[in-house]
Amino acid sequence: MIDLSIAQAKAGLKDKKFSATELTQAYLDRIAATDDKLNSYITVTADVALEQAKKIDEKGDFSGILTGIPMNLKDVVCTAGIKTTACSKILENFVPPYNAHIYDRLLDAGSILLGKTNTDEFTMGSSSENSYFGVTKNPWNTDYVAGGSSGGPAASVAADQCAFSIGTDTGGSIRQPASLCSTVGLKVTYGRVPRFGCIPYASSFDTIGPLAKTVEDAALVLQAIAGKSEKDATTPDVPVPDYSSFLKEDLKGVTLGVPKEYFDEGIDPEVSHSIFEAIEVMKKLGATFIDVSLPLTKYAIPAYYILVKSEGSTNMARYDGIKYGHTTDDAKELEEIYMKSRSEGFGDEVKRTIMIGTYALSAGYYDAFYLKAAKVRALMKKEFEDVFEKCDALITPTSPILPFKIGEKADDPLAMYMADILTTPTNLAGMCGMSVPSGFSKNGLPIGLQIIAGQFKEGNLFHVGHAFEKATEWHKKKPSL
Repeated sequence: MIDLSIAQAKAGLKDKKFSATELTQAYLDRIAATDDKLNSYITVTADVALEQAKKIDEKGDFSGILTGIPMNLKDVVCTAGIKTTACSKILENFVPPYNAHIYDRLLDAGSILLGKTNTDEFTMGSSSENSYFGVTKNPWNTDYVAGGSSGGPAASVAADQCAFSIGTDTGGSIRQPASLCSTVGLKVTYGRVPRFGCIPYASSFDTIGPLAKTVEDAALVLQAIAGKSEKDATTPDVPVPDYSSFLKEDLKGVTLGVPKEYFDEGIDPEVSHSIFEAIEVMKKLGATFIDVSLPLTKYAIPAYYILVKSEGSTNMARYDGIKYGHTTDDAKELEEIYMKSRSEGFGDEVKRTIMIGTYALSAGYYDAFYLKAAKVRALMKKEFEDVFEKCDALITPTSPILPFKIGEKADDPLAMYMADILTTPTNLAGMCGMSVPSGFSKNGLPIGLQIIAGQFKEGNLFHVGHAFEKATEWHKKKPSL
């Protein structure tokens, strides 16, 4: 049962081949058997999951989009009465009094919560090595990272520890781990999915989306969670189409762009080879390819990290050791409580974010750094819009490099930041993107293909991704644990 896609599991539930309780128990058994090797889960909510499954079975109605389908949530999505830590010491015992709106939507769609999964602390990182609860390991080779910050969600999907997972993508944090773990990862248009109740990193960049086994599964999940929310003013009143209607198996009439800047120096040759092979597959499916240029790509990393560190430092100010979260036991005065609580509660990457962001926003440096980066962001958005007048979507690698060994880049933050060079432009411009499995290296490490489309054009991603997926076998391969 745990090998099934959402669509297959839904069919099995409707046909009474198995119950929601049996399906849920199968995933719980898989978690118990494998998570000591992976460290995907922070909290396993077995009692909650089985109770939810029991109620669904008693009702016997499996007509909902996700009824009876077990999933997990990245541990920054608030769940009432269930610990939500952001994988930080400062929130290690935090239990929210309310649900994130996305969790309510998933419950309304009939989904079942298996637990909360690992992430870089406050989603700040590209490898899940910054988690207070330890690194998540790659199911394809546990000596390697699963990517980040949604490393726990990606590894859990790849290892069949859930039917799908919900992650967050600020600069590639869904797509990059999806690529490194050989799953489908969808970064939605900014505002397509409400963020209410999701612990923020950089509020004008953060998006919420699914990691799934197939493109069809990602479309089904987005159908359940997308749309305007009265709880989130950044969700525009843009109609939610029937995403399943975009799942076609040919690419006739589709024009795809290949941006030359995404294949410059620094891209692993095995990654480039895999993407060019994928392009040949898509040509056979009827797609027309054109060369395009996005020259501002070279400014993506500096602009992105100035802006997100600035927003991140502001968002971290709320954790003061007073209102909630970790409070030091060794302080006598108010200022000492602030300093010691934050020093004890935050990890190195969060402290780095606070220092860089505070510096960029300080008097005398705001114009030179933050304001200039904001102007680059506006220009990059216009550059993408101009390119999308010529094509329906862009085809690029997701990650410039293959999965790297745990600890390999831990002492070089800049090298870690550069791992996001092909995903951050999409977030800067507010566009949507998706990573789909496109091959493996000679050492058996996954490679992902990135598809990028214009704002609220997720349907284009599903069309291209589904057609490519149906023409290849990469998504069917499973790691052995």
